[in-house]
Amino acid sequence: MFGPAQHTESAALVGFLDQQLEAIRTAAYGLTEAQARQTPCRSVLSIGGLIKHATYVLAGRVDAGDPTALPDEAGIVLFMGSFSLSDGETLAGALGAFDATRAAYLAEVRGVDPGADMVAPPAPWDGIYAPTASVQRFALIHHIEELARHAGHADIIREQIDGADAASLLMAVEGRPGNDFVQPWAPARQ
Repeated sequence: MFGPAQHTESAALVGFLDQQLEAIRTAAYGLTEAQARQTPCRSVLSIGGLIKHATYVLAGRVDAGDPTALPDEAGIVLFMGSFSLSDGETLAGALGAFDATRAAYLAEVRGVDPGADMVAPPAPWDGIYAPTASVQRFALIHHIEELARHAGHADIIREQIDGADAASLLMAVEGRPGNDFVQPWAPARQ
């Protein structure tokens, strides 16, 4: 568990990134295949879809192509398809891809100087149509922002599915005992 300490800037960034990734992954703990595909809110988001989308985001950094290129039609299709599991995909497969990509992503990020120059790719969804000179710190903090947003989505979706929340799920995943504030999640008895 990542917590307060006297971290270097790089270690703090990696810690916050990994904390958000763990929250997204933990949201799938104990779900059935059908539950992982449920969209209990008004959007198309599901736990399985959020895991797949987070994998897409991480892979975009690990397998970075030309940072100056706008997404082509195939790239847009991949992006749009990253928000849900297709008929041929499983939660277990999505988690396996997430775990492998997460490890590669965190290894890459650990080796980055936050102050190093970089070129941020176009972000047409934000009205940015050209690459922009930036620093790695901006990209890493943006990833913390995006992953935290999706961890929040996952928490809300999971609460809608079966009432589980992030704290109780993490406690169960880590095998920690309960306390006066939170108890580890356990499946409802039927």
